[in-house]
Amino acid sequence: MASHPTGSLESLRARNSRLVVDVLRTQGAISRAEIARQTGLSRSTVSSLVTDLQETGLVLEREPDSSPRGPEGGRPGVLVALDRSAGAIVGIDFGHDHVRVAIADLSYEILAEGSIDREVDDAAGESLDAAAALVQDELMGAGVDLSRVLGAGMGLPGPVDRSTGLVRSQPILPSWIGLDPVAEMQERLGVIVHLDNDANVGALGECTFGAGQGSRVVAYVRLSAGIGLGLVFDGVPFRGAHGIAGEIGHVLVDPNGPICRCGNRGCLETLVAGPALCELLRRSHGELTVPQLMQRARDNDPGCRRVVQDAGRVIGRALADLCNYLNPDAIVIGGELATAGDLLMEPLTAAIEQFALPAAAEGVSILPGVLHERAEVLGALALAGTNSAEALTAQVHTMSQTRRSS
Repeated sequence: MASHPTGSLESLRARNSRLVVDVLRTQGAISRAEIARQTGLSRSTVSSLVTDLQETGLVLEREPDSSPRGPEGGRPGVLVALDRSAGAIVGIDFGHDHVRVAIADLSYEILAEGSIDREVDDAAGESLDAAAALVQDELMGAGVDLSRVLGAGMGLPGPVDRSTGLVRSQPILPSWIGLDPVAEMQERLGVIVHLDNDANVGALGECTFGAGQGSRVVAYVRLSAGIGLGLVFDGVPFRGAHGIAGEIGHVLVDPNGPICRCGNRGCLETLVAGPALCELLRRSHGELTVPQLMQRARDNDPGCRRVVQDAGRVIGRALADLCNYLNPDAIVIGGELATAGDLLMEPLTAAIEQFALPAAAEGVSILPGVLHERAEVLGALALAGTNSAEALTAQVHTMSQTRRSS
């Protein structure tokens, strides 16, 4: 019989520990038997791994509620859960005009949340300072000491180069060029920070907590001041070779159209982003904000309804191409324009059905986002939670190895 090298067995145990921690993070208090069912591990393996996690203080036992019954009529077994005192995580969402922060425990129970209005694009240093101060305030309000924070996730409204961690687009975030956002925030907070663009963290948010749960290939479309796209394949964001994947806002729609901030003409964003729609109505309606436009559309203003419906058709045409070359099983629509509801979703869906290959159109669910303005900050929490879980399980594995060898 072939023997497995010790290193292979240890790697397998570390991977299995991560599976158990992931279930506990997403499911909360749960029985050992249910952990075994969800992970596919044997009950004896789960029991051994839970014991390791208990001995390191990461997991504790909870008595089940007296009312629920097990599958055979008896009381369910003792439940296990991540210990809230084991640590906390932070989510930070930089929008173009706001900073939003959330604090959670390792099971994603929200402990505190807050936001401020702020111009982010042209004031990088001040925005980083404001975000750090907001994190400190929310931690204090939640009664969480900074020393308990295991990591922070952060989303920025622009492309991030995965190899350098730097913002790649001066027209989008001019004051952030040359800054290392991770290093800057780590210096301010003193905790490990994980960075992604806002569309990717929004996609993570909807896949982890919202409309995209249970789907394998998800495209999250953020329709606001800009047009962003986040892609999640089997729970993992797809960022491309250099972090630029998903820039659907700069797909060419009209070669003779308006000049885009990227320097090209007729990008999708120049035609259907919130400010572009408001500009279409300026002569007839005066100065409008995007929320005002959405409210008037919902109130049956004919001009506002028309620009929203037209925008839905243009966006749907671009998403039809996405369906043809990526074949997602879910497209989640979020951002300010999504508040128009069916007025946007119906022409958008009709355009996908018309222009995508029938098999691709039939296989995709077009879903409104359910997290709304919280999608990005909750996705930033998921980013922090996933990376913190990796660090925790590595720590647990090392401690377990030490005990077994002593």
